[in-house]
Amino acid sequence: MNHTGADAMENKKKREIKSRQIMPEQDPLVRRSNFEEVPLGFTEEQAIIEASRCLHCKKPLCVSGCPVDVDIPGFIKLISEEKYMDAARAIKETNSLPAVCGRVCPQEAQCEKYCILGKKQDPVAIGRLERFAADYERNAGDIKIPEISENTGKKVAVVGAGPAGLTIAGDLVKKGHKVTIFEGLHKAGGVLIYGIPEFRLPKAIVDAEVEYLVRLGVEIRTNVVIGRGKTVDDLFEEGFNAVFLGVGAGAPVFMDIPGENLGGIYSANEYLTRSNLMKAYRFPEYDTPIALGKEVAVLGGGNVAMDSVRTALRLGANNAYIVYRRTEAEMPARGEEIHHAKEEGVKFKYLTAPIEYIGDDKGWVRQMRCIQMELGEPDDSGRRRPVPVPGSEFIIDVDMVVVAIGTMANPVVPATTPGLDTNRWGYIATRDETGETSRKGVYAGGDIVTGSATVILAMGAAKKAAKAIDEYLKR
Repeated sequence: MNHTGADAMENKKKREIKSRQIMPEQDPLVRRSNFEEVPLGFTEEQAIIEASRCLHCKKPLCVSGCPVDVDIPGFIKLISEEKYMDAARAIKETNSLPAVCGRVCPQEAQCEKYCILGKKQDPVAIGRLERFAADYERNAGDIKIPEISENTGKKVAVVGAGPAGLTIAGDLVKKGHKVTIFEGLHKAGGVLIYGIPEFRLPKAIVDAEVEYLVRLGVEIRTNVVIGRGKTVDDLFEEGFNAVFLGVGAGAPVFMDIPGENLGGIYSANEYLTRSNLMKAYRFPEYDTPIALGKEVAVLGGGNVAMDSVRTALRLGANNAYIVYRRTEAEMPARGEEIHHAKEEGVKFKYLTAPIEYIGDDKGWVRQMRCIQMELGEPDDSGRRRPVPVPGSEFIIDVDMVVVAIGTMANPVVPATTPGLDTNRWGYIATRDETGETSRKGVYAGGDIVTGSATVILAMGAAKKAAKAIDEYLKR
């Protein structure tokens, strides 16, 4: 055997004995009382070891699982060579929010799901390596601005500064178009800033990613609600050549059961916004009004429910419950988030559905009447449908309830944009993956098109719309 063949065999053996690196985390008993980030990130040594596990496949299937087309083997190879800055810049060629994606994307259902190594071992920790590279660049303070194409003279208005809006702004400004984002809240970031808690996504990370886009040339105007003081038609009259609607799907959904108007019952949107964007978790430094429940029930089984219940613990709850009408096997939340919640002491009440809230004489919720459920035949989502068990009612003592059972489209923009088609649920209808709507020059993407989904899927839709808008502007 020649030296090259021997070296290849030796490298293969080394790779086979290396297990996936375990990211250090805050101790559960410590972190349940603070809002600091739970996973602490790879050390440099861990990142090199994890990167060396990559097989560098000739046909990297991991890339096909990435909605924003990151050159995954390329940036991982650079990490293995200790070229961390180059790795970060390779990621940012297609992804303007790598530090965010490295933290909140469900890699286990996307890029890592297709990792060939995962057939016999744990897949390469692609998301954690992405986080490592992005954090390294940010901490080094050496943020490189890529080459921007010559100014085209075209102007694009982006409505909403969430993941979709930030992504499309970054892509279009690099192509030489003038991009202005209009954001209704007082900070850019959308769900990244008001929905995802500090312990899962530090706001300084989001701020840094937004600042990068500003340095690219994106203009961000906050406290501007499109559909109220200014409409889509107004944007065209002001000289914008195209408009992208990335307003998300933030309207709350409740269960419409007796007692729902009692005090102490929040939508997850309001509860998390008060805590995250309005800094209720930093009382008394920020005197944001929020009820501090001691017996808190969170309804739902998704990531938003996990964010809410873990926030409740950190705000001082004695008991924080997840109340879910199916079993853990059907929960849509990431396994990592469920695991962290359990470690922190969250209590799970499966196969349970609330049917009535009971209040005190001052109008505040004090109990929740529930019924036991059992699983029947699968529904449209493929999950078995929960069916009430007759005569199984019981009471849970609560002084706060957070409803995290989903969201729906906010009607403000569609209602004030003549000729903009929506579907029967109120989401904006697009003709294909380009995000083109029924209005000429108007595109849309993210949750306002698909309904509630992941950050990375919104970003993927925005990248496709960016390509379509660029082509439209060049006609």
